[in-house]
Amino acid sequence: METPSMEFIFRSKLPDIYIPDHLPLHSYVFENLSQVKDRPCLIDGDTGETLTYADVELTARRVAAGLTKLGIQQGDVIMLVLRNCPQFALAFLGASFAGAAVTTANPLSTPAELAKQATASKSKLIITQAAFVEKIKDFADKRGVSLMCIDSTFPETEGISHFSLLTQADEACMPAVKISPDDVVALPYSSGTSGFPKGVMLTHKNLVTSVAQLVDGENPNQYTTSDDVHICVLPMFHIYALNSILLCCIRAGAAILTMGKYDIATLLKMIKTYKVTMASFVPPILLNIVKSEEVDRHDLSSIRTIVTGAAPVSVELEQALRAKLPHAILGQGYGMTEGGPLSISLSFAKEPVEMKSGACGSVIRNAEMKIVDIETGASLPRNRAGEICIRGNQVMKGYLNDPEATKTTIDEEGWLHTGDIGHVDDDDEVFVVDRLKEIIKYKGFQVAPAELEALLISHPFISDAAVVPMKDEAAGELPVAFVVRSNGFKISEDDIKLFISQQVVYYKRIHKVIFTDTIPKAVSGKILRKDLKARLASDLGN
Repeated sequence: METPSMEFIFRSKLPDIYIPDHLPLHSYVFENLSQVKDRPCLIDGDTGETLTYADVELTARRVAAGLTKLGIQQGDVIMLVLRNCPQFALAFLGASFAGAAVTTANPLSTPAELAKQATASKSKLIITQAAFVEKIKDFADKRGVSLMCIDSTFPETEGISHFSLLTQADEACMPAVKISPDDVVALPYSSGTSGFPKGVMLTHKNLVTSVAQLVDGENPNQYTTSDDVHICVLPMFHIYALNSILLCCIRAGAAILTMGKYDIATLLKMIKTYKVTMASFVPPILLNIVKSEEVDRHDLSSIRTIVTGAAPVSVELEQALRAKLPHAILGQGYGMTEGGPLSISLSFAKEPVEMKSGACGSVIRNAEMKIVDIETGASLPRNRAGEICIRGNQVMKGYLNDPEATKTTIDEEGWLHTGDIGHVDDDDEVFVVDRLKEIIKYKGFQVAPAELEALLISHPFISDAAVVPMKDEAAGELPVAFVVRSNGFKISEDDIKLFISQQVVYYKRIHKVIFTDTIPKAVSGKILRKDLKARLASDLGN
């Protein structure tokens, strides 16, 4: 609709709902505990162990008491370096009860990457599992940071305690903390619209709002009930799974089936064994399902809903999936760490609404969206493409210790500038068509070109470098480097790939190196990535 200020502001097709955003996150998600206390809450897909809602809520309070006994105070940060497992949820919820914040990290990150995040977030405690202890132990020892392992068989040594120290604490000793809705509870790291990974400060109000926007109300966008079993194969350290699976399911009273490590055969077996009704995937998993002959040998009829996000789904892939699983409703959502679930398909609501191919739904409830001209910043009407901006209580508090980046991303009127290009059609459906921001999306993971460029330029044989995405059917996008050799030095493509792979997690590795005499740049010094993308397309075409 058009406002008197000539701004075209778009809102949900559904009416706003009451959101109790004054509540701490844990109080909100466990608000209906008495109704679901004996139902399964967390199912460890790797071991079969099941924790009821009563178990989870009680253990989370014990974890809070244990954290306090360890010296973790309100406002402190703990770091989780874990694959998907029940302990991840227990640690996160326990920290919420204690008034602490949790920063989540990819356990496959390199020791240097983990150390950098732990330092930037000022983590006081790191919780990990046996497979990753060696990655973080040196850092913890040198910095005096407490280290804890979730594996009961791991030998307790000096400086490393067991997670049972928290889960067996006396819940009566849980601290009586007064939590403000604006206190930070989650601190995931995101590259935002550009640059290096930054700590995204998500408050209790932010997460309560974003969960409510999905599962509360009479006709919720993500229709979930206590009868549902939602498989969690997507990493909980990413906001997609943390918010839309873990927290949304607990609020709705559904069972969460955790899968520690993805492979198609195990996924299909778990779906059949546990009669999974809801599944959240990313496009590479959808592609795997479509192309796998294993799918036809398993009964997947229990699945009623498949939600996909983190990267766009092509119309062709969408159609192939519908043909493979005709009984399941497919919904495509769009959101970002900094702004919550901006828009999400209505096709998997209680009263399904058919979604157009290529669309990612309409604007979420209790939020506003506008499309702005990328040159002038003027608000645009329907069917005009521009940068997507959103506003609402789900938008982050800001970037940790980075007021400049915060100011660049959230303007004075509270609009979060997403860096994505899209438009709203005549039926209020949102289409994301391009990306202003420089982030490369590898299987839904973020790869910041600036981070890789800084590493490349640190090599003595490289004088300049730029990184751009290359399209790939399986991964979505792959990082490709354009490299200028230093005068008189020789360095090969394999040398460069090895140099980078030793310093970064697997999805940030360089997949192709193109040597060039110069890196095209604007007068301001900004890399002209469009020119490099055009050259890459030309090289691949030839």
